[in-house]
Amino acid sequence: MRMSLKTHCLPLFITVVCLSSSCFGSYKEDPFHIDFREDRVYYRRPTTYHPYVRTFGVSNPRNYHNPNSANLFNYNNDIWSRLDRPRAAVTPTVVNVDGFGAKADGRDDSQAFKKAWNYACSSSQGAIMVVPKNKIYHLKPTDFSGPCRSALVLKIYGTIKATVDHSDYQEHERRWLYFDNVQNLRVEGGGVINGNGRTWWQNSCKINKALAVTFNECSNLKVAGLRIKNAQQMHLTFQKCFNVKAFNLYVIAPGNSPNTDGIHVTETQNINIKNCVIRTGDDCISIVSGSKNIRAMGITCGPGHGISIGSLGAGNSEAYVSNVIVNQATLSGTTNGVRIKTWQGGSGYAKNIKFQNIVMHNVSNPIIVDQNYCDQEKPCSKQVSAVQVSNVLYQNIRGTSASDVAMKFDCSDSFPCKGIFLQNVDLTAQDQEQEEDMPEASCSNVRLSYQGNVYPPCSSSSKHRKTNSLLH
Repeated sequence: MRMSLKTHCLPLFITVVCLSSSCFGSYKEDPFHIDFREDRVYYRRPTTYHPYVRTFGVSNPRNYHNPNSANLFNYNNDIWSRLDRPRAAVTPTVVNVDGFGAKADGRDDSQAFKKAWNYACSSSQGAIMVVPKNKIYHLKPTDFSGPCRSALVLKIYGTIKATVDHSDYQEHERRWLYFDNVQNLRVEGGGVINGNGRTWWQNSCKINKALAVTFNECSNLKVAGLRIKNAQQMHLTFQKCFNVKAFNLYVIAPGNSPNTDGIHVTETQNINIKNCVIRTGDDCISIVSGSKNIRAMGITCGPGHGISIGSLGAGNSEAYVSNVIVNQATLSGTTNGVRIKTWQGGSGYAKNIKFQNIVMHNVSNPIIVDQNYCDQEKPCSKQVSAVQVSNVLYQNIRGTSASDVAMKFDCSDSFPCKGIFLQNVDLTAQDQEQEEDMPEASCSNVRLSYQGNVYPPCSSSSKHRKTNSLLH
C-alpha cells in the first residue's frame, strides 16, 4: 500500500513543482526596482505606460519604456533606523576634554583631545566625549581612530578651530580632523568646527585637497546639528563609509573660497543627507565613484557650484555611482544646478538617479549632463570610451536660469545618455522681458522622453512653450 501511494504521489508532486516553476518563471518585474537590503536589482511586472521617446543626435534611435517613477527607487527605511534602535540601559562614561588637559587658551589642545578620545574609545559601556560650550579649542591635525569597544557620542558644544601652520599638515596627508574605522559613532551638540581656511584659499590647488573633517571606513554613523565653516578646502567628507546620517548641518564659507565643497561622498553606501544648509565656494554636495544608495533631502544650496555627481572617469579610470535621490532642494545663485559630469576615456556608469521637487533661483546651467568634462589647462583629446549615464529622472523642477541654456545634455558620441526622463520641468530666464529672452535647451547624443509640461524642450521649436501631457 505504501509503495502504491509513493508511486502515485511522486508524479503529482513533480507536476505541482513544475507548474509552480512555470508560473513564477513567467513573472516579470520592473527592472528599475532596487532592493538595497540585498544589494541587487530584481524584476517586477512591467508598467503599462509607454511614452514616446525623443532622440537627439543619436544614430539608430530606439524607444525606451518609461518606468513608473514612483518605483524607480525603493529605499528600505530599516536601514536608516538602525542607529535609532533602543539599546539596553547602561550608564555611559562621560569624558570631558578639559579633564585631560585641554585649556582653550589659544595654544594647541590636540594631545588633550587625543587622550580623551582614547579613554572614551576604550570604554566597554559606551562613552560621551564632551567639548564644553563657550570655549575655543585649537587643534593641529588629529586622528581619532577605532575600532572602539562600544558606542561613542562626541558632543561638540563649543568651538574647535584649526591651527594655521601648513607645515602641521605635511605628515597627515593634508587632513585635519580624521575619524578612522569607528562604528556606532554620533557627532553632535550644536557647536562649531572652524577650518580657519583663509590662508589655504590664497594658494588653493585641486591636487591633494586639504580636508577639514573626514570620516573614513566608519559605519552606523550619525553627524548632526553642527556648524562647519571656513574649511581649508573640503568641509565634510564621507569616505568608504556605510550607513550614514548627516542631518541638520550648516556648512558655510565665502562664495569665492576655492575648492570648498560642502559634503563630499566617495565610496560610501547607504547615506542619508537631510535638512542641511550649504553655502560654499564649490559643490554643495559632490558624489563620486564607488558611492550608491544616496538620499539628499531638504537641501538649501548657494552660493556654490550646485549638487554634482562626479566628476567621474578621470585619467581613463573606472567609475560607478548608482541609486541617488535628490529631493526637495532649493538652489540660489549657483554656477550649476543639478549636474552629472564625466571625463572622456573613462568607463563604468552613473545610473538610477532622481532629481525631484527642486527650486532654482538665478542658477546658471540648472540641468546639465556633461560627458565631455575637461577641468585642465590643456585641452582634452577626444576619446571613444565614456562613463555610461542612464536612467535619470528630472521631476518637478522649476525656477529661473541665469544662463541662456537652461538645460544641457552634452553626451558622448559612442556612449549616448539613455533613459533620460523629464517630467514637469519649467525653467525660465531670470531677466525675461521679451520672447527672445527665453532660455533654450541644448541636447546632443541623448535619448529622452517628456511627460507633463517641460520647458525649455529639446526641439527646434524650443521658443514655444508646450503644455500638453506628453511631448512628442
